[in-house]
Amino acid sequence: MNYSRRHFLKSTTLQTAAALSVAAGLGIAASSVSAQSTDTPSTDSVKPKFRLGVASYTFRNFDRVQTIAMTRRAGLEAICFKDMHLKMDAVAEECAAAAEECKAAGLALYACGVVYMRRPEDVHNAFRYAKAAGMGTIVGVPQFPLLPLVEEKVKETGIYVAIHNHGPGDNLYPTPEAVMDKVGALDNRIGCCIDVGHTARIGADVVKAIHDYKDRIYDIHFNDVTEVTPQGKGCICGRGMLDLPAYLKALFDIDYSRVVSFEYEAEASDPLPGLMESVGYVRGLIRVLA
Repeated sequence: MNYSRRHFLKSTTLQTAAALSVAAGLGIAASSVSAQSTDTPSTDSVKPKFRLGVASYTFRNFDRVQTIAMTRRAGLEAICFKDMHLKMDAVAEECAAAAEECKAAGLALYACGVVYMRRPEDVHNAFRYAKAAGMGTIVGVPQFPLLPLVEEKVKETGIYVAIHNHGPGDNLYPTPEAVMDKVGALDNRIGCCIDVGHTARIGADVVKAIHDYKDRIYDIHFNDVTEVTPQGKGCICGRGMLDLPAYLKALFDIDYSRVVSFEYEAEASDPLPGLMESVGYVRGLIRVLA
């Protein structure tokens, strides 16, 4: 069979990416794999400004101690707590203690969410809770009439609000565009948490959304889905139908500098193997993009 030079280079790059993905998932030093290919660029060329983290909903069937331990086993740097890992009615001392547990494990407790804000009391409590735990961001879903109050609290505390889109079936914020239609004129610290799976499942363009709202993206929920339709289900990154390399490249392109959090919703009773494979796959892609 005759292969063009372009075909050979493309094939080599894909093989290297696959090897790096597997190596990252197994904890093998990337340098030991990349040494096998002189075409692989150095990791010193370009490094992402963003950190990799996890949305703790991934570990919804586990307690906080187990969740922190598994997050560290996956090699992640940051965590966004869902309320089963730190109750929304936790007093200040409990919030501070949870933050210390994360810090002791080498994790940044950077956010909480998804926090649903249906009443003014929910807004006040969310900001109290986030401030007590030292979180810089609330990943939330405020009802439309509460947006002026959310803006007031953002100005008062300096805490960012990243509104999470939930795709098909979400009557408030199905897409990043729907978020920005409501908050575009508000304080710049109110923006998007783009969930790539939900965005794709509703038929929206994830790459375009990343570029269009680059100045107002304050969190990313990263995942893969079995099909790009409303019926698509969460799955291990790289085994689904999403163009994850294109999404990561878009984040490189806009110099995204916050957190990309894995939200692995499959296998709730045993999420760690799938999460670790997802992390390895994404780290491999990042290496190739770099």
